[in-house]
Amino acid sequence: MLCFLFFVVLIAEMELETFKHTVLPLREKLQHIAYMLTDNRADAEDVVQETFLKLWKIRDQLDQHRSVEALAVMVTKNTALDTLKARKPKAPKLEMTFLEAGTGGPAERLEQKDAVDCIRQLIDRLPSLQQITIRMKDIEGYELSEIAEITGTQVETVRVNLSRARKRVREQFLAINQEKYAYR
Repeated sequence: MLCFLFFVVLIAEMELETFKHTVLPLREKLQHIAYMLTDNRADAEDVVQETFLKLWKIRDQLDQHRSVEALAVMVTKNTALDTLKARKPKAPKLEMTFLEAGTGGPAERLEQKDAVDCIRQLIDRLPSLQQITIRMKDIEGYELSEIAEITGTQVETVRVNLSRARKRVREQFLAINQEKYAYR
C-alpha cells in the first residue's frame, strides 16, 4: 500500500512539473490577450487564473491536443468573453487626440467631449465580439490579422464585425445628434 501511495505522489509531481513547463510559461501571452479583450488588468488576471484552473482540470488530456498554446489561447478568449457578458463593459479609454490644447472655445471642447462620451456609450452597447473588435482595431491599433488570431476567428470575420460595429455606432450617433439638434 505504501508503494502505491508513493507511486501516486510521484505521478502527481510529474504532472505538476509537466504543467509547469507547458502551461505556466504562457502566462504573459495569456494575460496580454485577456487584457486586450477585457480592457481591465484585474479582470485579465482573473481570466488567466480561471484559464489555468480549467487547463489543470484537463491536464491529463493536454497531450491529446496538437498545441497546448492554441488551446490555452482559446480557453482564455472564451473565458474573457464570458467575463464581458457577465458584466456591463466599462467604457473604452478613448484618446481624444482630435482635441488639441488651445483650439476652439470652451463650448466647442465641451461638445467634443460629449461626442466622445456618446461614442463610448454606443460602443458599450455593441455585441461583445463587435465591441472587442472595434476597441482592438480603432483604439488599440491592432491589425486585422492580429485580432483574428487573438479572437480565434477568420480575418474576413473580423473585417465584417468591424464594419458592422462602425456602421452601427455611426448610425446611432447620427440619430442621436439629429434628435439633439432638431430641438434647437
